[in-house]
Amino acid sequence: MPTGSRTRSQATRTLRARATRERIVEAAAPLFVEHGYLETTMADLARAAGVAVQTLYLSFGSKAAVLEAALAAVRQDHPSVAASAGPTGPDGPAVLARHVIATAAAVERRHPLDAVLRDAAADPEPAALLATARQDALAAHARAVDEMAERPGFTVELSLQRATDVVAALLSPETYALLVVEQGWTTPDWAEWALRHLAADLFPADRRG
Repeated sequence: MPTGSRTRSQATRTLRARATRERIVEAAAPLFVEHGYLETTMADLARAAGVAVQTLYLSFGSKAAVLEAALAAVRQDHPSVAASAGPTGPDGPAVLARHVIATAAAVERRHPLDAVLRDAAADPEPAALLATARQDALAAHARAVDEMAERPGFTVELSLQRATDVVAALLSPETYALLVVEQGWTTPDWAEWALRHLAADLFPADRRG
């Protein structure tokens, strides 16, 4: 077979494999949400995606890998919290507001699968995925706090680590679940509440006017 034909054939196989993975992930997410991780079998996932169980194993290797891919599909890195560095960028409270809005939208989008992950955390593989998700979220909050700390008016009362912990607590999926899912707040209600309290802690001089 000519080299060009082999290259096209390989590209076609790659595209087909990618499409199969995407179809599996798309089918898997609602199954995990409806039935939970432990109750959803590989046969269930294969049937919903319209593929053979063997194809599912060849594509992902394990049910935990399917869940990880489903989680990755709804997780996107936070956009840059600052439009630009230096004094021409947004002020500290504006950086904070952007981070709160971006995080609230992300947590709302991820909540159904994040709840699946927390419910399955007694299993070692979902527990490892949950630990990674929490580390990633903490890192995103730390980057935002670093941006805010460069702006005038940032608190001198809290260390950067303590400030990051406060942001992570108020903007956590667990706080979202408590206030929005269980107590019936809207996501904007939660975001406004979190922003108000974080502004008071992180930019106290600005709050005093």
